[in-house]
Amino acid sequence: MPPVAIVLPPREGFSSDNAGAIALLVQRMAGPRDIVLGMAQAAPFAEVTFEAVRPTWFPGNLARRYAGGVVRAVRRLGVGLVEVHNRPDVALFLARQFPRLPVVLFLHNDPQGMRGMKTPAERARLLARLARVVTVSAYIAGRVMDGVRSPARSPVVLANCLDVAVVPRDVVRRSTILFAGRVVSDKGADSFVAACALALPQLPGWRAEIVGADRFGADSPETPWLAALRPKAAAAGVTMAGYRPHAEVLRAMAAASIVVVPSRWPEPFGLTALEAMACGAALIASARGGLPEVTGSAALVIDPEDPAAIAAAIVALARDSARRGALAAAGRARAALFDTAVARRKREALHSDVLAAWPNAGPHTI
Repeated sequence: MPPVAIVLPPREGFSSDNAGAIALLVQRMAGPRDIVLGMAQAAPFAEVTFEAVRPTWFPGNLARRYAGGVVRAVRRLGVGLVEVHNRPDVALFLARQFPRLPVVLFLHNDPQGMRGMKTPAERARLLARLARVVTVSAYIAGRVMDGVRSPARSPVVLANCLDVAVVPRDVVRRSTILFAGRVVSDKGADSFVAACALALPQLPGWRAEIVGADRFGADSPETPWLAALRPKAAAAGVTMAGYRPHAEVLRAMAAASIVVVPSRWPEPFGLTALEAMACGAALIASARGGLPEVTGSAALVIDPEDPAAIAAAIVALARDSARRGALAAAGRARAALFDTAVARRKREALHSDVLAAWPNAGPHTI
């Protein structure tokens, strides 16, 4: 199998203290033959081969200059396949530059909000031009196919993953109700606070916490929305811990008895829900987007716009340790289906299929 170049989005962090869902997926699935390409990082993940991309100086926005830098790196490295994450514009640019080289696009978000994929005609052209389009959920695959007739190739679903073996197991479980992730309206952080304001007075000895910030990284800004949420959280008795590195987030989940994922927006996948289940917390989650594909029957489903219903679910679980235990056990079993080892095998099989079907595929050199 020839080397594979994995191309990150230009603004994606790739270090233990600055990683979002895309970076974490790449870090988990990358193998010894993979070379991750991204903007320069202060301390990229050490266990993965990483090459910093130097954007070109010719006119254009960052994405265009970044794509030019990726072209130079691909030529220099002599890879046999390129895997672009979440940037259809970069994938198409590379496909035009290297017509003999298979380019695979991994979509982590709704394509209908992306440049070059907003219309059915644009999505059909992308499916025809690239070696393969891969999505992290059937929900996102459906968004790709919406309105597309007789596609050249349908998307392949390769779910997000988690290395279940390294999930913290030595953490003492506490009477904590946790929200983890970006503290924004789309994720329902305000619904969580409103629900805790109703639930905590009924639950002596329990506490609630939010771990996260507006963005991934210690330099996340204090947005007006976040500033307005703080006094409401304080009044509700909810601690706001701010941004924490991913390892600390997992330890917080492993220590929590209940994790709430009240997402309003259609989650492309729902990595937070998967991590909560793997950590053994009882999960309460909405059913937006790809979340039901992740949780199955291992979560209590709530309406993110109904804080009273969320509060009722929290109180019911907090008062019933047997029910919490059963839900936690179901969550762990469900999370095992998304283990990294399984995802790696599926990804390798996908690459093999692409290379076998792609005409004139082979390492590209200058």
